[in-house]
Amino acid sequence: MDAANLINHSPLSIHQAPLKWGIIGCGRIAHRFMQGLQALPGNVLAASWSRRAETVDAFVSQYGGKACTNAKELLNSGIDAVYIATLPNSHTDYCLQAIEAGIPVLCEKPATLNLPELDKVLALAREKKVLFMEGMKPPFFPLYVKLKEYLATDPIGRIAYVRAGSSVADIDPAHPNFSYELAGGSLMGIAIYEAFFAIDWLGAAQEIQAMGNIDGTRIDMFSIFQSKHEHGYAQVYCGFDLHGKGDALICGTLGHVTIHKNWWNPAKATISYLDGRTVVLDEPFTSGGLNYETAHFAELVRTGQLESPIIPHEMSRGMIAMIDEARKQVGLKFEGEQ
Repeated sequence: MDAANLINHSPLSIHQAPLKWGIIGCGRIAHRFMQGLQALPGNVLAASWSRRAETVDAFVSQYGGKACTNAKELLNSGIDAVYIATLPNSHTDYCLQAIEAGIPVLCEKPATLNLPELDKVLALAREKKVLFMEGMKPPFFPLYVKLKEYLATDPIGRIAYVRAGSSVADIDPAHPNFSYELAGGSLMGIAIYEAFFAIDWLGAAQEIQAMGNIDGTRIDMFSIFQSKHEHGYAQVYCGFDLHGKGDALICGTLGHVTIHKNWWNPAKATISYLDGRTVVLDEPFTSGGLNYETAHFAELVRTGQLESPIIPHEMSRGMIAMIDEARKQVGLKFEGEQ
């Protein structure tokens, strides 16, 4: 990262006191985040807030720290970083509040409802010189890191096609993914991962063709799209009413890679070469997996950086732009969107 991306104030020293975290939102994903945070020395939960007082009280009782009565109190509580663990419909508002307060932000995916909202967040982050990163976990898993390292020395040739998908038919009907008001749907909840996968291996998207099924809940229960990228083509699917496999495929001129299910929590991959060789990579993960992206973000805070080199702002823009276009073609528009 060049000097232009360094925060003006002195970064935290690794030898200083632990990095103090605040959490906005105390639901399912916040508990998974804490599973990872507790595995990271030098990081502590200092404060939490949720719109429901009983939720934050139970969260603090389990994990410690201060229970705040509103977001402003949390952001003014002396924290060093904030994890926004609410649902997509509120991400933009809390991101803007945190950035205005000068607090580095790790925001759960998708970072915002759409690209215009993300651009607003990124513009303020640049203006205030505050670190902002979208929480996109797959590239930080040991398997994903090992796969990229291995292919750098034993490549599968020019990579020009990827496929990824997941459709989960046994989600609790009360899950927020089924809520139109909370910006649910399979494109927002699942395909954002697959947009990352396509961009990471093939570069920026250039064209998208999408189809989907919107039911009485007003969200897409199943969607598919294919996209043309700088370096090839991608095909993805996502859904809540069919049961899909959850693996991913990377195809090159000299072989292909299968990342076995669940590819977004990757632990095993098989590389099949054109010359008949097969290589299996097996890299188990620990502590739920969110610990890896959290450790990366904590290092960015400590070293005074404004942007992740692994999930840079432009990648986040590209991911949500793909979802925007797919939603447009499927016919999924949320309240208040232009």
